[in-house]
Amino acid sequence: MSLFFKKTKKLESEMDEYLDLVIKGGLIFKLGIKCYMDGQIEEFEHHLRDLRKMEDRADDLRRNIEIKLYTRTLIPEARGDVLGLLESCDKVLNITTETLLEFSVEIPEILPELKQDFLYISDNSISCLENTVSGIRAYFKNIDAVRDYVTKVQFYKKETNKIAERIKRMVFRSDLELSRKIHIRYFTFHVERIAEQSEDVCDRLSIAIVKRFE
Repeated sequence: MSLFFKKTKKLESEMDEYLDLVIKGGLIFKLGIKCYMDGQIEEFEHHLRDLRKMEDRADDLRRNIEIKLYTRTLIPEARGDVLGLLESCDKVLNITTETLLEFSVEIPEILPELKQDFLYISDNSISCLENTVSGIRAYFKNIDAVRDYVTKVQFYKKETNKIAERIKRMVFRSDLELSRKIHIRYFTFHVERIAEQSEDVCDRLSIAIVKRFE
């Protein structure tokens, strides 16, 4: 993060560690969803526990970074943008954890013919998260690369929307009880939210870049 943190190596290290945790959280989410779809509930719960611990660690790191940014008047010219990026990125990780928790609590019955689509939508949502993190890193290190990552997030977000629509069309044209249809739609919506929030972060990132060049 050399563009901003030339004199604050500790803060740079913490930012990198925080973003590493967000990436790892997304990978654990994908493993958790795969285990759930495969009926490996014990392994699924193990991944959920790991994800919750990771989110706690990420929250602690984020608060520590925010305090330093506020109290030590670091990078004052971009402090508001950096704080906004941190908080909106944290929301992506929160949604990721909440979604896996909802699977554990409500135990939705996913039709066998929909399980592959749930894996696809999870993969695409987490690709949004991963490219969002890469975009944030690029904001600090190589601003010219940010646009590429934002474009990737927009691509994967549209793919996520397409898969979500396909799932909902299949479900609401089936003979399932309405309550089960709504339940599956609810979980589709939750996974889709990871991509939606990632795109929100990228919108904020794009604005931050424009301000850097003003």
